[in-house]
Amino acid sequence: MKAAVIGLGVEGKKATKSFLKHDWDVYATDLNPDIDLNELDANILNLDVPPNSDGMTIIADRLQIDLGFTNSLEIDSADAVAFSPSMWGSSLANKVVSQKKLLSDVLTKHRDIFTIGITGTNGKTTTVHMIKQILENAGLNVLVGGNGGGGFEGYYDLILEAENGEFDVLLIEVCDMTLDFCNYCFDFDLIGLTNIGRDHMDVHGTIANYKNSLARFFTDNNIIINHGQDFQSNFKEVSNKYYYYFESQAILNVFGEFNRFNAGLATAVATQLKIPKDVIEKSLMEFKAVEGRLNVYKINDSKIYIGKTDNIDALQSVLKEEDFYAIFMGTPRFKESDRLDMLNEVVSYNPEVIVIFPGLDDTTDIAFQKLNYLGYEGRIEVVNNLDEIIALVAEFSHEDAMLIGGNGQESIIEIQERIKSLSSKCSS
Repeated sequence: MKAAVIGLGVEGKKATKSFLKHDWDVYATDLNPDIDLNELDANILNLDVPPNSDGMTIIADRLQIDLGFTNSLEIDSADAVAFSPSMWGSSLANKVVSQKKLLSDVLTKHRDIFTIGITGTNGKTTTVHMIKQILENAGLNVLVGGNGGGGFEGYYDLILEAENGEFDVLLIEVCDMTLDFCNYCFDFDLIGLTNIGRDHMDVHGTIANYKNSLARFFTDNNIIINHGQDFQSNFKEVSNKYYYYFESQAILNVFGEFNRFNAGLATAVATQLKIPKDVIEKSLMEFKAVEGRLNVYKINDSKIYIGKTDNIDALQSVLKEEDFYAIFMGTPRFKESDRLDMLNEVVSYNPEVIVIFPGLDDTTDIAFQKLNYLGYEGRIEVVNNLDEIIALVAEFSHEDAMLIGGNGQESIIEIQERIKSLSSKCSS
């Protein structure tokens, strides 16, 4: 079988690796000639760079990659196509869908599995992992995946894995930017909404547009929403059935009110699947924070809160938990002005120190300028590597608390691992 992968962003790379893992031949293409292909771990056999061209062709074992251009004949000859979810609605995507060549139309076993979708702005990954732990403790075989930002394999990997295995439940983290794509590819039996926040406004434009996208996603589906959720009437009107969830009262190992709501949604999902109450409560009590998500460590006298908090709502939910002496913020990508606006919130909180480090992109210069523009009068540190961050953590380790968050999951995980190691040494 031969697959064509169009677009080599996060999802495209994951799709390419998944096809190769399942013994497909792959043609992959991206119009950007500067894509980093290191994570594909491909054994390159041939590299062709035509003269006077911005493109190149890379040949590896069972894999051909065109960068800077696309060969439509290769796509037409493929048995199945995987395109980036961000391309949904484009003329090329519509052509693939009309030809029934999208992978979800070629392989369909995944549609026969009971499917749960978890979407929303914040808390998706934690909620999905909570549900997974509950269902597996109840003896169910669960296939988990979805949004690449959640640390999972991607949407296409779910379809490929489902075709070759036997699963009781398909559990999908659905990014708020891929709602229409996922609605087409999967048959959801139950959908849970964590919350609606101010993120990805460069895509949604407004909260009202985001609400409308969710309403399309919820149409004729069974949904679980927070009892205090905005736009309840809109969502109830379009849904098949709707249920509410509340803040969990279970004993949790993870901190914060926001995690009590994540646990509440996980409980509501498990209840719909008739999982016994004692299994739910024991699973939640044993649940530990997901790598890269917010956790707390102790070094000397200080509690260090560290995890991805990459939008204003996520940041606000953490800031109300503690009095932070210093706040470390990973910077967003260029042009992500909505995420850069998190610095407004940090300045308003007025910690003694604000530390800026490269997160998704090195936009520390822009962040520094913004802090000055906002009139922040405390100490500002701009750091460029892990050692500099750890040095400042050590300096502040006799203060009550500090927060390390913002953008850049990979950077934050790296910092988190070092902090965890130092915390273990201090406690021993």
